[in-house]
Amino acid sequence: MVFSKRSTPRLLIVDDDATLREMLIRYFRLREWTIVDAEDGATALAKENENRCDIALIDLSLPDMTGIELLERLKVQHPEAEAIVLTAHGSVETAIDAIKQGAYTYLTKPIKMPDLEVHIQKAYEKVQLARRQRQWLEHLRYESPRYELVGSSPEMQRVVQLIERVAPTDATVLISGESGTGKELVARALHHNSERRDRPLVTVNCAALQETLVESEIFGYEKGAFTGAQQTKRGLVEVAEGGTLFIDEIGEMAPGLQAKLLRVLEDGHYRRVGSTKDVRADVRVIAATNRRLEEEMREGRFREDLYHRLNVVSVKLPPLRERRVDIPDLVSHFLTTRAVRRMCFEVQHDALQALCEYNWPGNVRELANVLERAQILAEGHELTLEDFPENIAAVEAPLGGIPTGPMNLRELERRHVGQVLHVMKGNKLKTAKALGISRRALYRLIVKYKLDNHPSIIRPVTLGGVG
Repeated sequence: MVFSKRSTPRLLIVDDDATLREMLIRYFRLREWTIVDAEDGATALAKENENRCDIALIDLSLPDMTGIELLERLKVQHPEAEAIVLTAHGSVETAIDAIKQGAYTYLTKPIKMPDLEVHIQKAYEKVQLARRQRQWLEHLRYESPRYELVGSSPEMQRVVQLIERVAPTDATVLISGESGTGKELVARALHHNSERRDRPLVTVNCAALQETLVESEIFGYEKGAFTGAQQTKRGLVEVAEGGTLFIDEIGEMAPGLQAKLLRVLEDGHYRRVGSTKDVRADVRVIAATNRRLEEEMREGRFREDLYHRLNVVSVKLPPLRERRVDIPDLVSHFLTTRAVRRMCFEVQHDALQALCEYNWPGNVRELANVLERAQILAEGHELTLEDFPENIAAVEAPLGGIPTGPMNLRELERRHVGQVLHVMKGNKLKTAKALGISRRALYRLIVKYKLDNHPSIIRPVTLGGVG
């Protein structure tokens, strides 16, 4: 679920002149701005701490402190906010003091309301720019390494097609699949192909944090909320403002926290730990799990209402053992993108056979790690069976009569086309679609590698167990 972004400023008006204050409130409320007002500095500081305003209109002369003093304290409390100082007695000295303390501008009463509105809008643009820059810095802090979706199998093509349809929307998505199948990769594909691509994608892994820390990490906390909370901390929902929040391993989330997340999905509101004030969120939520949430619901460990809120669109990732036809492509991909020692490696044929035969309980993540290990152990540019773990090297390769030797990209292409032809039972239309090429291009590859003349080549490097 998505909630519209706030496109108007949250305005703090500080003036002991009740008549002027009321006039300003009426004028800007007609423009549907959010208004907070105060008659003195102490009240202004307290209300700003609760409301986190974007712009402050500050009278220079207040009952308990000067407008310059209030400005200085506001900047400490909320550095991102901008301030416009108002006075009935303008002077060059006070203008300089206001600008030195960080005021956006300095205006002399009486005020022309249209002119004041223009100044506020310009100040708000500056606030939004600073906020976006800060979000991107925090986004880079949380961002994990990027990967690409690799695989031309029908299973992966269905996933890609679903991503293409869902990504441009703001629909909540639930990604399910075994560990290592690439759930975070799908979340990144959804975000980077959405209208929110220019805003943060923030990830939180419920399994990687202690249960007591998950709530404060997601929603943030107020100063003094618990022992050690020495200052207010923004949660990841706030860090992801305008962008996407990816909640990984959501099946690990405690029931109490599930209820708070449900509220975010229902009406966009949440509270920091230790706060009594609601904050509105503008985020798209994508969740992932390696658990069967239907079973978790039956056992009472996962809320049914939250499940249905999350499962607007379901993306199910197949385990690698069910799309073995993609293994040669994945091998080529990881040897290119995760090259070790700046070397170009080739895979010996019997080693590739073993990789295709292995059951991969750790899925694509395990394959990537195994290839990285093999590159480190290899004596030359060729990966052999001896470079792989014993449980992989011990897998029997059932095919015979196929030449051995290094598996270069040409050989990988030949084998991959042959495997897909086999899986599609020789249907060239389905094979071309699975490979993402035209039938004419497929016929050229069949002629190029003489696949029609060598039926044994069409047999895969055993695809037993695929399904």
